[in-house]
Amino acid sequence: MVAIWRRMSGVALGLLIVDLVGALLLTVVTPSFTSTYNLFITGRDFSILLLVALAQMIVLAVGQMNLSIGAIGGLVAIVESGLMVSYDTPVVIAIAFGLVLGAACGAVNGLLIHWTKVNSFILTLGTSYVFAGINLGITHATPFYHIPGAVASFGQARIGAFPDIAIVTIVLAVALAVFLRQTVLGRQLLAVGGNPVAAALSGLPVRRVIMTAHGISGFFGAVAGTLLMAQLGEGQPTIGVTWILPSFAGPIIGGAVLSGGSAPLLGTVFAMVLVSLISDGLILVNANPYWVQFFVGALILGGVLLGRVRAVGVRDVFRLKSTAPPVTDRPAEEPVPRRPAEQK
Repeated sequence: MVAIWRRMSGVALGLLIVDLVGALLLTVVTPSFTSTYNLFITGRDFSILLLVALAQMIVLAVGQMNLSIGAIGGLVAIVESGLMVSYDTPVVIAIAFGLVLGAACGAVNGLLIHWTKVNSFILTLGTSYVFAGINLGITHATPFYHIPGAVASFGQARIGAFPDIAIVTIVLAVALAVFLRQTVLGRQLLAVGGNPVAAALSGLPVRRVIMTAHGISGFFGAVAGTLLMAQLGEGQPTIGVTWILPSFAGPIIGGAVLSGGSAPLLGTVFAMVLVSLISDGLILVNANPYWVQFFVGALILGGVLLGRVRAVGVRDVFRLKSTAPPVTDRPAEEPVPRRPAEQK
């Protein structure tokens, strides 16, 4: 515990303090916050959204983005539920196929980005529509009802206030932390994100690293889609539609740098706790739930600004007058070389 406390970044520590203060305030203002059922609902939703945030965090670590996380999660949920409902496929086989499909979709994103050199924002935006189109083509916007009871029961199971699906999230989060800190590929991933040119000149396998990051992102999105399908008890075509905001909220508020090279796992966890507290608190005080987007958006902007301040300093961020030399369309005049004196 002491080692974890020492390794905790300033952003993560600040978020932890804010989370504790926020939980205390909600306990005082609305005693129903600590009820077993409310903690179960909050923890269940948090477990799924944390996977979504970690899926984005691992891609941000290499200096890229993945806008197709929600589409991958929705496609996987539809494929899994369709196999189980329409073809009586065993649960284990259907879920395993769906998770492999999610990882493959992510790896395809990474491969296309590396081959085409197209910006990850544009490319994953395009693939998100491809995956969503396959989803709608399979379902015609009609859910798959009556998934096996074992899957639906797992989505609602709990031990007191602790949801069973949180076990999956904890195991994957710990595995991701070990991967980033203890494996060669994990360290290469952060090196490529920090300086891809230097990494390539050093002989690091840049293509494999990018495909791995996007493959992990797709796998985490697939797990999130599977858990949400189990929670709902049906394969909804709309699964993953609203994941864009929370996917960026967690890592950016948690201290991730958009240029890559950092993977603040603890910061992402505490940031998602803060987002869950805001969402749950507004519901408990009977406030307009649509204000959640406002607060989360403001937190994202604050996280980006704070990261910029840490990178270049307060003066450079708020400097209004540029110190760079003026740019002109006329090229600078070169001095005319003098001819040597002619000999008589």
